[in-house]
Amino acid sequence: MFAITLDDGIELRPLEPWQAEEFLAHMDRARDAVDPWIPWASRNTDLESARATLQRFADLTARDAGRLYGIWLDGTLVGGVMFVSFDAAAGKCELGCWLEPAGQGRGLVTRAAGHLVDWAVRVRGIHRIAWLCRPENTASSNVARRLGMRRDGVLRDEFLYQGVRYDTEVWSLLAPEWLARTPGDR
Repeated sequence: MFAITLDDGIELRPLEPWQAEEFLAHMDRARDAVDPWIPWASRNTDLESARATLQRFADLTARDAGRLYGIWLDGTLVGGVMFVSFDAAAGKCELGCWLEPAGQGRGLVTRAAGHLVDWAVRVRGIHRIAWLCRPENTASSNVARRLGMRRDGVLRDEFLYQGVRYDTEVWSLLAPEWLARTPGDR
């Protein structure tokens, strides 16, 4: 399996069904911090559900419709980034992320997401990258800003979580904007 070194002791790697035990242990540590933003965290409560989540993304990868990558800090899975959706023919995709408290404040998601954006634009020819988050999830909107994304607007009452509707911010980045950035800004 490949690994991309993001920094000393920090790696980005694919997350696959055979890693369900490690993923479940991570979700157990991350659930309270992650669940309000990534609701599938609360659905991964046993080995079967964790394996099903990873298999769903493996199936998306096989169809070239999405991908899931973990972020390891000193050998421990602490979060991840994903192509929630990926449509090379249409030239668009959506990125997402999550991070447990042990990985926060280190720029891990920004660096990992930057690798995904660069690959999508340079290798796959993606034109538009979207990022969706709740307005109160400032950590997520800050990542979008650091990636050079622009806030397109707000989808009112779009996200249903535990019986309550929340707004969703839509951020985007176009390939020419990404390519115009200097390598140090990516």
